[in-house]
Amino acid sequence: MKECMDTENLHRRLKKIIGQVNAIDRMIEDDIPCEQILMQVNASKSALHKVGHIIVEGHLEHCVKDAIKDGDADEALSDISSILEYYSRL
Repeated sequence: MKECMDTENLHRRLKKIIGQVNAIDRMIEDDIPCEQILMQVNASKSALHKVGHIIVEGHLEHCVKDAIKDGDADEALSDISSILEYYSRL
């Protein structure tokens, strides 16, 4: 699966998200107004959603495309179905 993704980009994004979540924790500790905390929560959710999107995109672009090229359309369709099911749960 590793070859299907831009791992450096994903690691960079995840480190940023970890920083955002840590900042949210500090905001709660510092009794920052709820509206400001919720803005940061929403930003973190959006960033995590984008990570999921990048993973789905990479999977479709590489893994599914390779399965189709190799003549295994059933496997490709199964992969697409599975990944859409997982991604829609986000």
